[in-house]
Amino acid sequence: MRPARAAGIGIVLAILAGMLWLVAAGGFRQVINSPYPLAESASNTLFTAFTGRSPRYLDPASSYSSDETPYTYSIYQPLYAYHYLKRPYELIPYGAAEIAEPSYYDAEGRPLPPDAPGEQVAQSVYDIPIRRGVRYAPHPAFARNADGGYRYLDLTPEDLRGVRGIPDFAETGTRELTAHDYVYQIRRMADPRVVAPIYTQMSDVIVGYREYGERLRALDAERRADGKSHEWLDLRQEGFDGVEALDDHTLRIRLIGSYPQFKYWLAMTFFSPVPWEADRFYSQPGMAERNLALNEWPVGTGPYYLAENRVNWKLVLERNPYFNSLAYPCEGSEQDARRGLLADCGKPLPFIDRAVFNIEKEAVPLQGKFLQGYYDVPQIERGEYGVAFRVAAEDSPDKAALYAERGLQLPTAVEAGIWYIGFNWLDPVVGGGDTPEQAERNRKLRQAISIVVDWEQYVALFEANQAQVAYGPVPPGILGYREGLAGINPVVYDVVDGRAERKPLDEARRLLAEAGYPDGRQLQTGQPLVLHFDAMGGASGARPQYDWLQRQFAKLGVQLEIRSTDYNRFQDKMRNGVAQIFMWGWLADYPDAENFLFLLYGPNAKVGAEGENASNYRSDEFDALFDRMKYLQDGPEKERLIWRMTDIVQRDAPWLFGYFPASGGAYQQWVGNANPSQMIRNTLPYLRLDSAVRAERIAAWNSPVWWPAGLLLLLLALLAWPAWRMLRRRERATALEDRP
Repeated sequence: MRPARAAGIGIVLAILAGMLWLVAAGGFRQVINSPYPLAESASNTLFTAFTGRSPRYLDPASSYSSDETPYTYSIYQPLYAYHYLKRPYELIPYGAAEIAEPSYYDAEGRPLPPDAPGEQVAQSVYDIPIRRGVRYAPHPAFARNADGGYRYLDLTPEDLRGVRGIPDFAETGTRELTAHDYVYQIRRMADPRVVAPIYTQMSDVIVGYREYGERLRALDAERRADGKSHEWLDLRQEGFDGVEALDDHTLRIRLIGSYPQFKYWLAMTFFSPVPWEADRFYSQPGMAERNLALNEWPVGTGPYYLAENRVNWKLVLERNPYFNSLAYPCEGSEQDARRGLLADCGKPLPFIDRAVFNIEKEAVPLQGKFLQGYYDVPQIERGEYGVAFRVAAEDSPDKAALYAERGLQLPTAVEAGIWYIGFNWLDPVVGGGDTPEQAERNRKLRQAISIVVDWEQYVALFEANQAQVAYGPVPPGILGYREGLAGINPVVYDVVDGRAERKPLDEARRLLAEAGYPDGRQLQTGQPLVLHFDAMGGASGARPQYDWLQRQFAKLGVQLEIRSTDYNRFQDKMRNGVAQIFMWGWLADYPDAENFLFLLYGPNAKVGAEGENASNYRSDEFDALFDRMKYLQDGPEKERLIWRMTDIVQRDAPWLFGYFPASGGAYQQWVGNANPSQMIRNTLPYLRLDSAVRAERIAAWNSPVWWPAGLLLLLLALLAWPAWRMLRRRERATALEDRP
């Protein structure tokens, strides 16, 4: 009986010990909140997060979404990139050895001078030298046998038994980048089995690309009919003249006509190299069933490679040991120098050895862990975090003090994007008008509305002053943007005491009366002028903005009715040209004024052409200037044309030029070279960490809280004492009964 009683006491003590452990663990509640072992905080590893699901496309032919770019732009090496610091944005060679200038030819194949009018150019030819000595990150597709043959390019499903990811392959290899790899990738984008969002656009640009795609589609249909659709199509054997490798280090691309903006496409990951070995490797039977494909396990020459991919849980990038293509820039502005952004001048990139992306399903825990120091950047691709923290600091002195105490870096920059309110040019009241007289009346109506809609107030109320009011369609950082008073919209603003001041309400009322609506009523009938704002999505969340907008129109006595529909119905309205007034936004694909001015180009109208000119604006003068401008290389002539086009749309007022949104980053104090930009997507290699400071700060900010453990331990002891006394009394009584 004694062992049983002892065991009972032991069980009680074990329970108490377990409860004590839980209490002690509660004292470490902040520490165990860390998404990684705290020992790793001293390593040269950047910790950040992603929300939602894992990226869908990591294949450079398919990837376009912002949630994919932190990986694709770190893994792949497009031909060009952007200078990390210079504004306006400037291209630098990346996979290419230099920025190539095109050669021009007429319809007879005769050379033309560099300044030939775009209308005379039948073909533009880019001969792009490829950087030498660039090597792919280690990957099993390049692994070789002792006899020199490829180790893993002739596998069977049985050979893949037990394989769940690229790290499960025992051997890897590498090889040098060649021009043929860029050719292979461009051919892949025309393959009907590959999702390539820019193929249709590029088929209008690259010589013979459309016909090549049609040939591949016919070949794919033939293979499907023969039951061979699963077999690898070696695109080395299926080419076309528009893209070719002149030798191992010279890529030639032929374009239809003149298209100077093409150089910016070459900075996107669509124009990254893909080796034929990778395409062959992933096409083997059994690979797709194991999610072994370029979309899950990319193969690139960039500064990092994907070392771990746990779907919807964790992704890890590690330094490519062969990368040698980038150094930190030495040129920047005085402001860059003051922020310490030139301290690493000339040093080879990347600075960080490893980047870990953990899933965070909710924004609040993500921000909490960031404030605890566990994440160096909340989400590396998201530009709104810095803005959100700035707004929170303005609203709350306590948060402002906390952010200052933590030394958070919250740099912001105006992005290459715009939000505007558009007038439908096809509408009889606010549109272009069918006669010169009607056109003039409608113009004055739009100008009057442009004056009274106070975007400065909107930015203060709804953007917390984290945006810049737009005077025209071209944002800062783009050639053709005019700084300061030189760029103000003279229809809307006066210059008073050296600053822009919105014109008085009386001026807007005068224009409204001349438009035929004195005091907001129709001159002939006396009926109130009622206009309609077609809203995208439900009205409840945006009700304050809609109320504000109605008050702006009411300054003129004009009634504005909100017609809110779901997104699909709104899209139908825009396609059919029945929306009257609407709000729209645009974020640049590339940093050229053409990418904004084409939003007002007549032949690009939403109605009829299904283009991005949502206002369906048309001006013969504007369109003629656009046709000239789009052929010009950057320079004074192009800039003057952009200014003239801006003057035209300021006068015609097809838009209420709203604001250029701000994008901001949120970085811990130990992150160096922080310079947020949504245009430059390969920012990870430029960041630097002081991991010793991080480890010290995390320890200081998350020291364990012991007093709750002590208090609960005391309570447990008080609760356990009567039970222990009772057990002792029972033991003594039993001992007496057992005596002879």
